[in-house]
Amino acid sequence: MPETCSESDCDRPVAVELHIPWTENRFVCAAHARVLGRQDGVVADPLPDSESDLLEDGG
Repeated sequence: MPETCSESDCDRPVAVELHIPWTENRFVCAAHARVLGRQDGVVADPLPDSESDLLEDGG
């Protein structure tokens, strides 16, 4: 598993594995998972120990 997002020009930490039926799964950051996970058939699976990357700082 990569340490950074698989999307080009993104160096954020991986937080989610996207299960994509028409291509290989991708490991992406929380921001890209929010956008890409809206496509029909895509399942976003948060990775263990990625809570801090998934939650926004409400402070």
